[in-house]
Amino acid sequence: MPDAPWEQRVGAQLEALRQSLRARTGAPALLAASPALLSPAALALMERLQRTLDAAGVAPAERAVAADTLLSYVTGFVLQEQSDSATPVDAERAADLAARYPLTVAGDPDPDAMFGTSLRLLYAGIATLIRAPDPTRR
Repeated sequence: MPDAPWEQRVGAQLEALRQSLRARTGAPALLAASPALLSPAALALMERLQRTLDAAGVAPAERAVAADTLLSYVTGFVLQEQSDSATPVDAERAADLAARYPLTVAGDPDPDAMFGTSLRLLYAGIATLIRAPDPTRR
């Protein structure tokens, strides 16, 4: 997918990461700790993501922060996914919470749709950092 828009290339990387983290309880915490450990796998992940952002035109001063923001988001999202089923809520409590916090407790959002929408919001912010394309970069 080298000719795909940068958002699709980044999205494919982040979705693969999400699936990998979801498959292993505790994996998000390990990824969060990996910068301090200088994990080769985590460094390779960050390098690949930064190369994609570089090819998109994100300036070096902002590229690492943009990549870290994306990885941190995925890590946090998976942490929430893994903890969602930890404490079941009975119907009475769910109704009370929905009445008190109707905007926050609205329905049962589809996690895949929420993940995709969240990434699109992050991409929109990153897009504001993109400089004019350099035809020599890929």
